Amino acid sequence: MQKKVKKILISQSTPRVLTPYQAISSKFGAELVFRPFFLIEPLTSREFRAQRINFLDYTALVFSSRHAIDAYFSLAEELRVKIPETMKYFCTTEAVAMYLQKHIVYRKRKIFFGTGTPDSVVALIGPKHKGEKFLIATSDSSNNESLTRLFDAQKLDYTTGVFVKSVSQDLKDLKLSDYDLMVLYNPADIKSLQENFPDYVQGDQYLISYGRSIVKAMESAGLRIDMQAPTPEAPSASRAIELFLQGLE
Repeated sequence: MQKKVKKILISQSTPRVLTPYQAISSKFGAELVFRPFFLIEPLTSREFRAQRINFLDYTALVFSSRHAIDAYFSLAEELRVKIPETMKYFCTTEAVAMYLQKHIVYRKRKIFFGTGTPDSVVALIGPKHKGEKFLIATSDSSNNESLTRLFDAQKLDYTTGVFVKSVSQDLKDLKLSDYDLMVLYNPADIKSLQENFPDYVQGDQYLISYGRSIVKAMESAGLRIDMQAPTPEAPSASRAIELFLQGLE
């Protein structure tokens, strides 16, 4: 007999739009608790210097998150580096590209954005920008292999630099055994889980993975993934939870 899900732990901050989660709670009678397992923080200038990266050696930047953008410009200011106006910016999505306005004047001739995939970023570069020297801004927990593999295939000149780090949060006040289902998003979630609960055993607790990067981390930790998302049928975490609970009925 399958275990009934009464309480769900989601390793994210409480979203602005709660409607789909409230619908799940109402439909299935489950309590949903939001709790981020880690926070993103910028590297200190000392931590960044250890990578021996000189900002002015590069003519183009690749950004996939707002956190990385903030960290880049903060470090530039702290290191007293004036970023030239000729710098080009390649962003994974329009939302990330628009965020650049916080730090620079938005000019279409130097800011480009893809559709969220590594292929779309490389397509933006094409033959026109192939001669640039790229600095790919990353986090300590991100897996950039799919992007760097494409850069290698196109013989692009690039360096990856870590600008932000994931810092595990104190979760010891949580009683994990109270939760029938957990939704995990990032390899840093697994790191935090193991640091906070070194004796954690999954047992009959259900786990949903959301995002590609966490699957490998969960498998390496010996965790059973009961449902993977996103998928065409479950493009959002709320939909994945709904479909999973429907499957248990």
